[in-house]
Formats: sequence, structure tokens, C-alpha cells
Amino acid sequence: MTELIWDGKYKDGKKQGPVRVALPFQTVETVNESAQDRQRTLELFAAGRETEWRNRLIWGDKKYVLPSLLPEFAGKVNLIYIDPPFDTGADFSFTATIPDHPDTPEDETAFFTKQPSLIEQKAYRDTWGRGTDSYLHWFYETVLLLRDLLSEQGCIYVHLGPELVHYARPVLDEVLGAANFRNAIVVKRRITKNLQEQFDFIHSLPQGNDEILWYSRSPATRFRAPRSAVSTRPEGYWHHFWSNADRPTMRYPLLGVKPAKGQWKWSEDRALEAVDNYKRYARDHAHKPLVEYWGETGRRLEFIRLSKKGKVENWFPPSESRISDTIWLDIHAYENEKEYPTQKHEELISRVVGASSNEDDLVLDCFVGSGTTAAVAEKLSRRWIACDLSRFAIHTTRKRLLGIPGVKPFIVQNLGKYERQAWQAAEFPGNGENSAEAARQRDLAYRNFILELYRATPISGHGWLHGCRGGRMVHVAPVDAPVTLADVKAIAKEVWKAAGTGKDGPAKAGVDILGWEFAFELNELARQVAAESRVDVAFKKIPREVLDKRAVEQGDINFFELGALKVTPKQKKREVTIRLADFLIPIDDIPEEVRKAIKHWSQMIDYWAVDWDFKDDTFHNQWQSYRTRKEPKIELEASHVYPEVGKYTVVIKVIDILGNDTTKAIEVDVR
Repeated sequence: MTELIWDGKYKDGKKQGPVRVALPFQTVETVNESAQDRQRTLELFAAGRETEWRNRLIWGDKKYVLPSLLPEFAGKVNLIYIDPPFDTGADFSFTATIPDHPDTPEDETAFFTKQPSLIEQKAYRDTWGRGTDSYLHWFYETVLLLRDLLSEQGCIYVHLGPELVHYARPVLDEVLGAANFRNAIVVKRRITKNLQEQFDFIHSLPQGNDEILWYSRSPATRFRAPRSAVSTRPEGYWHHFWSNADRPTMRYPLLGVKPAKGQWKWSEDRALEAVDNYKRYARDHAHKPLVEYWGETGRRLEFIRLSKKGKVENWFPPSESRISDTIWLDIHAYENEKEYPTQKHEELISRVVGASSNEDDLVLDCFVGSGTTAAVAEKLSRRWIACDLSRFAIHTTRKRLLGIPGVKPFIVQNLGKYERQAWQAAEFPGNGENSAEAARQRDLAYRNFILELYRATPISGHGWLHGCRGGRMVHVAPVDAPVTLADVKAIAKEVWKAAGTGKDGPAKAGVDILGWEFAFELNELARQVAAESRVDVAFKKIPREVLDKRAVEQGDINFFELGALKVTPKQKKREVTIRLADFLIPIDDIPEEVRKAIKHWSQMIDYWAVDWDFKDDTFHNQWQSYRTRKEPKIELEASHVYPEVGKYTVVIKVIDILGNDTTKAIEVDVR
């Protein structure tokens, strides 16, 4: 067998495949679900019955996400479209607009470049760290997992540039089988400028195309033919009925002609019926155009005739499209109006989805970017799963889907605490005499690891306090539980004791609380705790990057402080109005060019949503306002009329222009 070999493909004579650890998904948000649908879902879940399908938008690294999809979706995905990174010099930053404020002059609209997160940078370094070798191994592992997700009648489209397509094809041949190769489709890039025009001699031609490699899961798979737009021929046209395909059984006498080689296009019965159709037209209706006669008979009849040159011809009726070949010049690969530099054209994805799936089929894209595949699948009534490592990609896709009229409810998921639990168990196994001692050692090793990354000194004997840094105490929260108000009160009490007292009473003290997740209203309530106990409390998010050894080794770890949201609720009988009153995020998380352009706190808000009846299960987006390029303004007030009196928990979620989210919960008593 001819095989493509790269450094890392084999170890001790064995192929190195992907890690296949399946972790449970956490649903962090349900979007656009009605109150009635929500109640029905809760009832079905309580009764142990299967709930209605929800499309999935998943934030996470595909090396964890894809194995976690296998238990539920192995062999069930009908169509996979992926657009993996294929440029060694790719730039994953994006340009964001700082929205105007009434106090901002029209000529001072500001832009800034948002660099990719450290976890995205780390993933890119891993992909290209050893050049083509590491890229090919990364691609090989990805395709192995995708193959196992494909249904027997499914197919996969891999969109690549000229840099790597010649390497990718032998990998796909090996994993999916060369017999399952369908086509290499050429798609046109937009060339908006040609700087080489200024030179008499150039080193290469401008790159005008990408390629899409199309594979099926089985050689027996058949597809609906994709179609390309053509100029309408209102009269239809005649074409030679002979084909150079060669089947002797299709070489029968027809209108006095029998081919010596090749074949007729249709079966004999079908062809003879078409001959009779044309003879009937020529005998009884030749006074009217054939296209008119064809229309009168229901646009169903087929026609075959003998031309004046003695050739057998069949008639093609008028059409605005034709079966596509492998050169798709009528569609551009990329959009002009875009959120991402490589945002794919909806027409391109529509042709792929329309040809290779049916309504209600399942479509997967694990490099979703700006959400084109998910948006097209939604519009064409397909079920879909969309994944991406970038938080900004998930946020952009959420907004894009919400802009589709009648979008069906979908959920936003991640692997959350389950991924962290698996990481902790693998990294800090513990070796105590019993399980309790091993767990204690594991927790201690984990806390000391986080303290080292935070540059804090470990301490012992203080219960809730685990370290100190710069005169402040430090608490490290566990991997599988959010920091709650009860935790904060206990921590503050411990800090107060550790700080001691002076002649004027308890000394002022501070504590940094490092956590993965935090209760909704924690930031504002912490101020009350600080005022009551004279303890300055700061919340710092433990970044997901700590799960990756390479990011840790290279020092790519930063702990950012949580944002704070203030809202003003008003009630009038059963109507509750929520108004955003203030929004603050720590200055160390804001690029310098952004700070200079901000005139008002509302300019930092890109999106906000409200769950009017939070039931302590997952956040349900029941109302939202967000900015787009066409509609850059955002509402700062939302109202809701409750059908029944009672006490309700209202949760507000804000996502800022940097892609970070802040949540807040309030209680309302509707009378």
C-alpha cells in the first residue's frame, strides 16, 4: 500500500491514534425556547422520557469534543463539512468595532484588533509546532474521529487551500478508503486586488482557487446532484443522445442507428417512449413550439428524434440550472461582508448541504468560525452540531442564528467541570493508602499547582485559605463547583481571623478568590461582605489554559478579574422592566486602544439576554438585544409581563465586545 508517512505517525511500530476519552456535556444556555416548550421539556425529563431534539453549539477543543460525541452519535452524522486551518501564517485575530455613543463625534468611530485567546494560540502552535509533520498528525487524528461519526450513507467535505490539499488527500484515502473518493471540487476565491500588476516579472500567479475534497463513507452511497445556475434557454435545446460510457447492453437499434461503441444514455424502453412522444408532436402539434407543447402536457414528456445529419438527439427542456461539474465558478468561496477573514459564502455551503443531505438529517462542522454551516443547516431544516475552540466564534454564531427568522431552539454546551475532573485525576492521581487519602493528596497537589501559576506562596492550617501573594490571602476553588456566597462569607471570616486586630479594631485585609465558575450575583454581593467584614474580596477566573501543559510551560497563563453588572428593576403590576445601569470590567483585560475610545460603559456591551424565570437548571435566553454591522445600536431596557403572580428569579447575561460573559440574578415578587 502506498502510504504518506510523517514524524509522529508511528511509535514502536504502531500507528498513533487520537485520545478517545468521552466526557459528558454541560448545557450552559438554551436559546429561543418558549415557556411552553421549556415546561414540556422539564416534564419529559422528570418522567424519564426522551426530550425533543435541540441543535447544539459547542465551545471546546475538538480533540475533546469529538470523542465525547461518539457515544451518542457514532454512525449517525449524515454530512460533515470542515474548513480546517491550512495556512502556516494564518492570523486568528479579528477586528472589532467599538460602538458609537451619543457623545462620540461621527468621525471618531474606533476599531481595535482582538488577538486570539491564549488557548487558541496554543492550539495553533500545537497544530503547526513541527511544521507539516504536526499538522498532518493533527489532521489524521481529526479525520479518524470524524469517520467514526459518519453514517454509512454519509459523506464529508474538506475545504483546503493549495498549501496542503495534496497532503490531505492521501490521508483521507487511508482513513476513509480511496474507493470512497468522490471529487476534488474547485471553488473560486475573490481576488480583490493584485499588487503584482506593478512588476514586470513575478514569482507566481495570484491564487484564485481552493479545493474541496469530497468523500463518502461507503462506495454504494448515492447523492442528489448539486446544480449550478446557467443562462435560461427559453426554447430548450437538442443534444447528441450517445455517450462514450461503454455498456453493450445499452447499444440497441434506435431510429435505424446502432452504436458500434459507447452506449445510448437511457434504457431502451425509455428511449422508445421518447421517440413516440416526438413523433406524436411532429404529426399533430408541429404548428406550435415544442416548449409550448411540453408545457401543455404537464412538463413531463421526453423527446428523441433523428437529426438532419442522421444523429440521434434528445431534447433538454428549458432550465435555469444544470448538474454541476467539479469547477464551481459560479460561486465564490468567501463572503465580502464578513466577521472572519475566511468566512465561507452561504451559497457554497447551501450547495453542499442541499446535495448531500435531506431535511432532518444531521450536519456537523467542528470548525464553525462565523457560523455559516450552522446557519445554512438551520435554513434548510437540517439538524446540526457546530463546534469551535474560539469563544468569539461561538458568540458570533449565536448572534447569527438569532438573526434567522423562526430559528428553532438550540443549546450552547461545553465540557465544563467534567473535562476539569478528568484533567485533575490524570495530572494529580494521589498515592494515599485509601481513596480518601488519595483524594486529599490530589486536591492538595491541584491547589499548589494553581498557586504556583498565580505566583502565590502556599500556606497551611487556615482551612479556606490556601496561599498568599503581595500581602493578600488566596483561596483556590475546586474544579467541579462554582464559588457561592456562602463560600465567600466563610472565606472572609477566615481572612478576618488571620489578619488579626490592631488598636483600632480588625485590620483591613484582602483575599483573591480563584475559581472556574462563580454564582450569578456574586460580584455585587461580595461588596456587601467586604463592607461588613472589612475584607477586600477580588474574584479571579482560573483560565482554561491551565489544562494544557504546553501553555503552562510557556507561561501563557493569566488570571483576569470578573466583570460587574448593575441593573435597575421596575415593576408595574405583572410587568417587570429591567434596565442596565452600569457595567464594569477590570482594566487589565481591556486593550489600551479600547480604553481611549470608551466614553460610556454601554459601549462595552455587544449582547445581553434575559431569562425571566430561571429555574436553577440552565440559562434560557427568552429575550435578547445585540449589535450587528447593520444594526450597531443596542437596547438597554427589556420588559416582560408575567402570566401569573409569584416570586421569580430573573437572570441577566451580558457578553462584552471582547467575548467575555457576565451574569447577574435578581429576585422579583409579582403581585
